[in-house]
Amino acid sequence: MGVHIVAFGTYDVTAHPRVAVLIEGLRDGGAEVSEVNRPLGLDTAARVAILRQPWRLPLLALRLLACWSGLAAETLRRRRHGRPDAVLVGYLGHFDVHLARLLHPRSTIFLDHMVSAAGVAANRRLAGSGGLKLRLMKAIDAMALRSADVVIVDTYEQQESLPEGVRERSVVCAVGATKEWFDAGAEALRRPTETPLQAVFVGLFSPTHGAPVIADALDILADDERIEVTMVGQGQQYDEARRLAADNPRVTWVDWVEAEDLPDFVAGFDVSLGIFGTVPQALRVVPNKAFQGAAAGAVVVTSDTAPQRRVLQGAALLVAPGSSQELAAALAKLAEDPDEAHLLRQAAYARAMEHYTPRAVASAVIERIRHP
Repeated sequence: MGVHIVAFGTYDVTAHPRVAVLIEGLRDGGAEVSEVNRPLGLDTAARVAILRQPWRLPLLALRLLACWSGLAAETLRRRRHGRPDAVLVGYLGHFDVHLARLLHPRSTIFLDHMVSAAGVAANRRLAGSGGLKLRLMKAIDAMALRSADVVIVDTYEQQESLPEGVRERSVVCAVGATKEWFDAGAEALRRPTETPLQAVFVGLFSPTHGAPVIADALDILADDERIEVTMVGQGQQYDEARRLAADNPRVTWVDWVEAEDLPDFVAGFDVSLGIFGTVPQALRVVPNKAFQGAAAGAVVVTSDTAPQRRVLQGAALLVAPGSSQELAAALAKLAEDPDEAHLLRQAAYARAMEHYTPRAVASAVIERIRHP
């Protein structure tokens, strides 16, 4: 018997590719997936800005209502096709999950809850004013989790952080990467690893990413001509990172790369830099860029945390969170031995192919739908 799933919400796969991986994996696993999506057009940084400046909240409400009216109209048009077995509410769906519950009262609602609102508030130091904002974020999380039948998280550490009653109805699905990344990686591995070593970081410069740690490592490596690094993106810690790495002439700063160009872009590098922050969130997650870098045939260099060690052990170089010295040493080691670096590139790709393709990632969701 076929399974019909509706991917629902205001998610944006160009900003947060996680839901694209799940949709692709569900389809690869034999499910029929239709999308009812109206992107909100506000990434995490924009939402954080609204929390910092509450007078912008009416703008968020208006945009959300406009998107919701489109979602509701589309859902009503699709009613003649029958009730879906499940509804997948995409990442950053803390509000969308309530609309999904209202429109699909008899379907199983899955909420992709990779990051909690309270976690974002704490990481970005938004919990001032006597903790009022943090309490509000916790309430938003609690209401969203109550509205979902099944909660999807990306690591066992994230699962353990859920309330006990929610933990029992949660599943763990790694972030993974879409087919485009694996295609780019297969082509990239035909290219040898040579000096100078080419490394790339792609991110929003949040405290979880720890860009100042990377920049400090680049300052340590300022005189090492064997290593060239490209830093892609902007965000909260961008200015600090640029200041710290200012003395290294082999650092290139790129404002952004479009999502459709990113797989081939990253595959052109030998090393993909992960996350190095020390905030609580950084110790519980494995970022998109780790899976994407491995799928693109790059050596993944990231922090040595329990979830990343579990996912990448033997196929990455892991350094202590927050340690610019260890990061600099890891990059120097790769530059010193290009043959070893190439073996690590191959190992990363092989591990991603075995465990982190879309189908492998989404298998737990299909299993839960078929066997509630």
